[in-house]
Amino acid sequence: MTDLLSWFSSPARRRPMLRALVAAQVLYVLGVAGAGYATTALGQKVMLATTPIDPRDLLYGDFVRLHYAISETPLSRWQGPAAPQRRQAVFVLLATGSDSLSTAVGVYPQAPKPGVGQAVLRGWVTDVYRSSFNLRFNLERYYVPEGSGLRLEKAGRLHPLRVRVSIAPWGQARITGVEAELK
Repeated sequence: MTDLLSWFSSPARRRPMLRALVAAQVLYVLGVAGAGYATTALGQKVMLATTPIDPRDLLYGDFVRLHYAISETPLSRWQGPAAPQRRQAVFVLLATGSDSLSTAVGVYPQAPKPGVGQAVLRGWVTDVYRSSFNLRFNLERYYVPEGSGLRLEKAGRLHPLRVRVSIAPWGQARITGVEAELK
C-alpha cells in the first residue's frame, strides 16, 4: 500500500495524470456540446403541436413547460405484445400530416423502421390508464429570454404552439424553436 502511495506522490508521475484528467474533462464537455450541435445539424426536422404550462421558475428563470398533443396517446396506438408499463422506454413513430404537424401513428417497445415522411422519437411511459397512456420525451422545458415566458404562454392560450424538433439518427432530440400558430 505504501508503495502505491509513494508512486502517486511523486511529482513526476502526478503531472501526466493530472493532465490526462483535465483533458478527459475538456473532451467530455466538448462532446456534449458537439452532440447538441450535431443533433440540430444532422437531425430530421419535425413539427409538434403543444400547449404551454407554467412559464416561470424562480431558480431557473423564464421557461415554458410544454404539453405535447402526442403526450396523451390512445392504447389503440400501442404496438407491443404486452400492455405498456410505467417508466418503460418507448419509440413513437411520427408521420407528418398535410398541416406540416407530426402526429403519432404508433408507439413501439423497440425502435421501428420509419418510412418516407416519418420519424421516430424516443420517450417514456409516465402513466397508463384504461384507454390511454401518457408519454414524456425530455422536451417538455423550453427556456426563453427573460420576460418572454408569459408572452409565449398567452400566445399559446389563443393559438396552439408549434415546436420545431430535430431528431438525430442516434435518437437524441432537441427543440430548435417554438412559434405560435396563426389561424
